[in-house]
Amino acid sequence: MAIDKITTPAVTDDAVTLAKMAPGTDGNIISYDASGNPVAVATGSAGQVLTSAGAGAPPTFAAAGGITMVDNWRLTTSFQTGDANPISSNLERNDNSAPAFGYYGSQMSVSSGIWTFPSTGIYRVDATAQFYLPGGNQYNGIAIYITGNNSSYTTLSTNNNHIKNVSDPTYSQTVTSCMLDITDTTNQKIKFRVTNQNSSTTVLGNTDYDETFFRFTRLGDT
Repeated sequence: MAIDKITTPAVTDDAVTLAKMAPGTDGNIISYDASGNPVAVATGSAGQVLTSAGAGAPPTFAAAGGITMVDNWRLTTSFQTGDANPISSNLERNDNSAPAFGYYGSQMSVSSGIWTFPSTGIYRVDATAQFYLPGGNQYNGIAIYITGNNSSYTTLSTNNNHIKNVSDPTYSQTVTSCMLDITDTTNQKIKFRVTNQNSSTTVLGNTDYDETFFRFTRLGDT
Protein backbone atom coordinates (compact mmCIF):
# COMPACT_ATOMS: atom_id res chain seq x y z
CA MET A 1 0.00 0.00 0.00
CA ALA A 2 1.37 3.39 -0.98
CA ILE A 3 2.00 5.90 1.76
CA ASP A 4 0.46 9.25 0.83
CA LYS A 5 1.19 11.15 4.02
CA ILE A 6 4.19 11.31 6.31
CA THR A 7 4.15 13.44 9.41
CA THR A 8 7.11 15.66 10.22
CA PRO A 9 8.19 13.62 13.29
CA ALA A 10 8.41 10.54 11.08
CA VAL A 11 11.17 12.14 9.01
CA THR A 12 14.48 12.10 10.79
CA ASP A 13 17.07 14.82 10.29
CA ASP A 14 19.16 14.42 7.13
CA ALA A 15 16.88 11.63 5.90
CA VAL A 16 15.85 13.27 2.58
CA THR A 17 18.62 12.85 0.02
CA LEU A 18 19.05 14.70 -3.28
CA ALA A 19 17.91 11.56 -5.07
CA LYS A 20 14.50 11.83 -3.36
CA MET A 21 13.88 15.40 -4.53
CA ALA A 22 11.70 16.08 -7.57
CA PRO A 23 13.62 16.97 -10.76
CA GLY A 24 14.04 20.68 -11.51
CA THR A 25 15.60 22.98 -14.10
CA ASP A 26 19.35 23.28 -14.38
CA GLY A 27 20.50 26.51 -12.70
CA ASN A 28 17.29 27.14 -10.71
CA ILE A 29 17.55 27.94 -7.01
CA ILE A 30 14.94 27.06 -4.39
CA SER A 31 13.54 30.01 -2.45
CA TYR A 32 10.23 30.99 -0.77
CA ASP A 33 7.44 33.33 -1.86
CA ALA A 34 5.48 35.87 0.24
CA SER A 35 3.22 33.08 1.50
CA GLY A 36 6.14 30.99 2.65
CA ASN A 37 5.74 28.40 -0.10
CA PRO A 38 8.79 27.03 -1.88
CA VAL A 39 9.44 28.47 -5.36
CA ALA A 40 12.15 28.03 -7.96
CA VAL A 41 14.21 31.12 -8.86
CA ALA A 42 14.63 31.10 -12.65
CA THR A 43 18.10 30.53 -14.04
CA GLY A 44 19.99 33.73 -14.85
CA SER A 45 22.40 34.49 -17.68
CA ALA A 46 26.17 34.07 -17.61
CA GLY A 47 27.82 36.82 -15.57
CA GLN A 48 24.68 37.77 -13.64
CA VAL A 49 24.49 37.73 -9.85
CA LEU A 50 21.70 36.77 -7.45
CA THR A 51 20.02 39.97 -6.23
CA SER A 52 17.61 40.40 -3.32
CA ALA A 53 14.11 41.65 -4.23
CA GLY A 54 13.44 42.66 -0.64
CA ALA A 55 11.09 41.18 1.93
CA GLY A 56 8.15 39.20 0.60
CA ALA A 57 9.66 38.28 -2.76
CA PRO A 58 12.15 35.68 -3.99
CA PRO A 59 15.53 36.92 -5.27
CA THR A 60 16.27 37.28 -8.97
CA PHE A 61 19.30 37.13 -11.19
CA ALA A 62 20.48 40.53 -12.46
CA ALA A 63 23.51 42.12 -14.07
CA ALA A 64 26.46 42.57 -11.75
CA GLY A 65 26.83 46.04 -10.30
CA GLY A 66 29.82 48.33 -10.72
CA ILE A 67 31.74 49.30 -13.82
CA THR A 68 31.19 46.80 -16.63
CA MET A 69 33.09 48.49 -19.46
CA VAL A 70 36.12 50.78 -19.92
CA ASP A 71 37.65 51.71 -23.27
CA ASN A 72 40.71 53.87 -24.03
CA TRP A 73 41.52 55.49 -27.39
CA ARG A 74 44.08 58.01 -28.59
CA LEU A 75 45.16 60.08 -31.56
CA THR A 76 48.21 58.42 -33.13
CA THR A 77 49.45 61.24 -35.38
CA SER A 78 49.66 65.01 -34.88
CA PHE A 79 47.87 67.32 -37.30
CA GLN A 80 47.37 71.03 -37.98
CA THR A 81 43.90 72.47 -38.50
CA GLY A 82 41.70 75.34 -37.47
CA ASP A 83 38.70 73.04 -37.08
CA ALA A 84 38.44 69.23 -37.12
CA ASN A 85 34.75 68.31 -37.00
CA PRO A 86 34.93 65.48 -36.24
CA ILE A 87 38.34 64.01 -35.42
CA SER A 88 37.99 61.21 -37.93
CA SER A 89 41.32 59.50 -38.58
CA ASN A 90 44.49 58.17 -36.95
CA LEU A 91 42.63 56.78 -33.95
CA GLU A 92 43.61 53.62 -32.08
CA ARG A 93 42.76 51.79 -28.90
CA ASN A 94 45.50 51.84 -26.28
CA ASP A 95 47.69 48.87 -27.20
CA ASN A 96 50.65 49.31 -24.85
CA SER A 97 51.79 46.25 -22.96
CA ALA A 98 50.91 45.78 -19.28
CA PRO A 99 50.61 47.50 -16.91
CA ALA A 100 49.10 49.99 -19.39
CA PHE A 101 45.36 49.40 -19.72
CA GLY A 102 43.47 49.14 -23.01
CA TYR A 103 39.90 48.08 -22.42
CA TYR A 104 37.58 46.01 -20.26
CA GLY A 105 34.26 44.50 -21.29
CA SER A 106 32.48 45.47 -24.50
CA GLN A 107 34.23 47.94 -26.77
CA MET A 108 33.38 51.18 -28.55
CA SER A 109 33.49 51.29 -32.33
CA VAL A 110 34.28 54.29 -34.53
CA SER A 111 33.77 54.98 -38.24
CA SER A 112 34.78 58.29 -39.86
CA GLY A 113 34.85 59.92 -36.45
CA ILE A 114 31.37 58.73 -35.38
CA TRP A 115 31.38 56.65 -32.19
CA THR A 116 28.91 53.84 -31.46
CA PHE A 117 28.25 52.47 -27.98
CA PRO A 118 28.35 48.67 -27.53
CA SER A 119 25.23 48.53 -25.33
CA THR A 120 22.71 50.71 -23.56
CA GLY A 121 23.62 52.13 -20.16
CA ILE A 122 24.91 55.11 -18.23
CA TYR A 123 28.28 56.25 -19.60
CA ARG A 124 30.93 58.77 -18.72
CA VAL A 125 32.93 60.13 -21.67
CA ASP A 126 36.20 62.06 -21.22
CA ALA A 127 38.11 63.87 -23.97
CA THR A 128 41.55 65.45 -23.67
CA ALA A 129 43.36 67.37 -26.43
CA GLN A 130 46.95 68.63 -26.26
CA PHE A 131 48.04 71.52 -28.46
CA TYR A 132 51.36 72.91 -29.69
CA LEU A 133 51.43 76.67 -30.34
CA PRO A 134 54.25 77.86 -32.62
CA GLY A 135 53.83 81.55 -31.70
CA GLY A 136 51.41 84.31 -30.79
CA ASN A 137 48.36 84.11 -28.53
CA GLN A 138 45.17 82.25 -29.42
CA TYR A 139 42.39 79.99 -28.16
CA ASN A 140 41.67 76.34 -28.76
CA GLY A 141 38.87 74.03 -27.71
CA ILE A 142 37.50 70.51 -27.62
CA ALA A 143 33.84 69.49 -27.69
CA ILE A 144 31.62 66.41 -27.57
CA TYR A 145 28.59 66.31 -29.86
CA ILE A 146 25.67 63.86 -29.74
CA THR A 147 22.96 62.74 -32.13
CA GLY A 148 19.66 61.15 -31.17
CA ASN A 149 18.63 60.27 -34.73
CA ASN A 150 21.98 59.20 -36.26
CA SER A 151 21.90 62.38 -38.36
CA SER A 152 21.81 65.82 -36.74
CA TYR A 153 24.23 66.67 -33.92
CA THR A 154 24.07 69.09 -30.99
CA THR A 155 26.76 70.22 -28.56
CA LEU A 156 26.82 68.13 -25.41
CA SER A 157 29.98 69.35 -23.71
CA THR A 158 32.67 71.89 -24.63
CA ASN A 159 35.71 73.57 -23.13
CA ASN A 160 37.93 76.34 -24.54
CA ASN A 161 41.37 77.48 -23.47
CA HIS A 162 43.39 80.61 -24.28
CA ILE A 163 47.10 80.13 -24.89
CA LYS A 164 49.51 82.96 -24.17
CA ASN A 165 52.80 82.35 -25.89
CA VAL A 166 55.52 82.62 -23.26
CA SER A 167 58.20 80.71 -25.13
CA ASP A 168 58.58 79.04 -28.47
CA PRO A 169 56.88 76.58 -28.51
CA THR A 170 54.07 76.73 -25.93
CA TYR A 171 51.95 73.68 -25.03
CA SER A 172 48.38 73.60 -23.76
CA GLN A 173 45.88 70.92 -22.76
CA THR A 174 42.08 71.23 -22.91
CA VAL A 175 39.66 68.69 -21.41
CA THR A 176 35.92 68.10 -21.36
CA SER A 177 33.61 65.33 -20.20
CA CYS A 178 29.95 64.38 -20.03
CA MET A 179 27.50 61.81 -18.64
CA LEU A 180 25.20 59.97 -21.04
CA ASP A 181 22.10 57.81 -20.72
CA ILE A 182 22.32 55.66 -23.86
CA THR A 183 19.00 53.94 -24.55
CA ASP A 184 19.35 53.42 -28.33
CA THR A 185 22.74 52.34 -29.67
CA THR A 186 21.54 52.60 -33.29
CA ASN A 187 20.67 56.30 -33.20
CA GLN A 188 22.49 57.77 -30.19
CA LYS A 189 26.11 58.38 -31.20
CA ILE A 190 28.79 60.94 -30.46
CA LYS A 191 31.71 62.70 -32.13
CA PHE A 192 34.66 64.81 -30.96
CA ARG A 193 35.66 68.20 -32.38
CA VAL A 194 38.76 70.34 -31.88
CA THR A 195 38.96 74.02 -32.81
CA ASN A 196 41.96 76.36 -33.09
CA GLN A 197 42.10 80.10 -33.78
CA ASN A 198 45.15 79.56 -35.96
CA SER A 199 45.39 76.66 -38.38
CA SER A 200 49.14 76.44 -37.71
CA THR A 201 48.44 75.16 -34.20
CA THR A 202 49.17 71.44 -33.92
CA VAL A 203 46.88 68.91 -32.24
CA LEU A 204 49.33 66.44 -30.75
CA GLY A 205 49.07 62.68 -31.19
CA ASN A 206 51.40 59.73 -30.68
CA THR A 207 51.05 56.00 -31.23
CA ASP A 208 53.27 55.12 -28.24
CA TYR A 209 51.62 57.19 -25.49
CA ASP A 210 48.61 59.41 -24.82
CA GLU A 211 48.64 63.09 -25.81
CA THR A 212 45.18 63.60 -27.31
CA PHE A 213 42.96 60.80 -26.00
CA PHE A 214 39.41 59.64 -25.20
CA ARG A 215 38.01 57.56 -22.33
CA PHE A 216 34.69 55.69 -22.20
CA THR A 217 33.32 54.19 -18.96
CA ARG A 218 30.01 52.37 -18.60
CA LEU A 219 28.87 52.99 -15.03
CA GLY A 220 25.69 50.90 -14.96
CA ASP A 221 22.35 50.08 -16.53
CA THR A 222 20.10 52.76 -17.96
